[in-house]
Amino acid sequence: MEGDSSPFFSPETGFDRLHGGIPHTFLVTESPDRYLAQARLLSSNGARLLTLWSESLPAIRAAILLREGLVLLSLSLPKDAVSFPSLSSIFPPAARFERTIHDLFGLIPDGLADLRPWIDHGLWSHPPLSHTPSPLTRLAQGMDYPFVRVRGDGVHEIPVGPVHAGIIEPGHFRFSVVGEKVLRLETRMGYTHKGIARLFRGRNLPEAARLASRISGDSAVATSLAFSKAVEEALDIEISEGVRFVRAILLERERIANHLADLGALGNDAGLAVALSLFHPLREAMHRINLSLFGHRLLFDSVVPGGVSTGLSGAMIETLLLENERLQAEVSLLERIYADHGGLQDRFQNTGILSPEVAGRLGIGGVAGRASGQGWDLRVDHREDPVHRFAPALALDHIGDVASRVRIRFFEIFESLRLTHALLTSFPGPDICATIPDPPAPREGAGIVEGFRGEVLGWVRILPGKILADAHIADGSPLLWHALEASVPGNLVADFPLINKSFNPSYSASDL
Repeated sequence: MEGDSSPFFSPETGFDRLHGGIPHTFLVTESPDRYLAQARLLSSNGARLLTLWSESLPAIRAAILLREGLVLLSLSLPKDAVSFPSLSSIFPPAARFERTIHDLFGLIPDGLADLRPWIDHGLWSHPPLSHTPSPLTRLAQGMDYPFVRVRGDGVHEIPVGPVHAGIIEPGHFRFSVVGEKVLRLETRMGYTHKGIARLFRGRNLPEAARLASRISGDSAVATSLAFSKAVEEALDIEISEGVRFVRAILLERERIANHLADLGALGNDAGLAVALSLFHPLREAMHRINLSLFGHRLLFDSVVPGGVSTGLSGAMIETLLLENERLQAEVSLLERIYADHGGLQDRFQNTGILSPEVAGRLGIGGVAGRASGQGWDLRVDHREDPVHRFAPALALDHIGDVASRVRIRFFEIFESLRLTHALLTSFPGPDICATIPDPPAPREGAGIVEGFRGEVLGWVRILPGKILADAHIADGSPLLWHALEASVPGNLVADFPLINKSFNPSYSASDL
């Protein structure tokens, strides 16, 4: 959708169309009432909240996605502000974002009943990013986190994590169960908090680009591309056609590699141990080609503001086309094995159901959303060059169980292989990086891409000297933790690893 007919992108409603591949606009207000009114207006028209954060001005920002485009809603705050209006009654997932703001800045979300700490684990004497040295308004240091308790005969709790029986990231899961049946799941994150907001501040653009690439290692291309798009909009940089093609190819490669890894892990968690040895060699082969052609197995630093770090030669294109053909054949065989394996399908089907109604209320996108009837995909919804030239298809299911999320991943692998083949065979060349200008005054910009988990947002504010004043990178992982909590009750405790892997949220991308 182009979005030209949308009332949200016209001056009459306070929104202006800005340039860029995906229509988006900035709306800034100093009025809390207008902030809430605009959020309600957006919600009533089917918008989804992607993320919400605070910056150093100070201001509260909410990234809200419509079918027609992206809205950056901003509430400017006075420097002595102690609170801001909560959006949680309009967009329920806003609550944890606002709790994070409370932990980091000490600002109180007015109207939010749940003020339990989210990423603060009792180690800070005052909010680390606070504009004033006020103490934290929280429970006493060292006190156990107050999980919601389920009362009743036979109900007991099972704590899992944050240290797990595997080489994975840390997170805590509190199960309330009767026997083996889960009544409630509540997650607790914050164990991988890295202080990304402060690390961005004061960095030059090359340093900031390296940081953006490393926020969540499995999404290096998506986070780098969202950051680069934000910089390019802020500085009004025009990207060459060849660069756009290379970026699109890299993004689809990242999607394919992660879907391969997830499908192997899902088969293993469902009892087909050989699945890892079927899928992971395919992903390993992709990583080795990444290293050989682009300089890094996970494609770190392959996308930079203004361009890409490595161009495409004729020999490289030939290598990638041969790999594409081999993957098409291998994955087709593996899809048939999964579809015909009765034991796998028995574990996949009707397990971890996320209904379309709940997915819609939580604003879930990506694989998880599309498996639950939410037809959002930036590659399909917006005619962004060059992918739109090849008519990307939307993967959509409505059952919302593990089996649905498996089917969506297979479909998207094949679609990404088709798109990659089309991009490679149509590559225009050359892929020249643009010059990065020095802004004469502070400038801001935003970028958004469809990563393998869903939308990835980048936002920057750049000062003269090409120094970052503020930046924010966010993917769909915080929303996926909500989806996981909604889909586990009613299942057996033993099914949790399978359900968790079918959503595959990133701990690191949640704990910025």
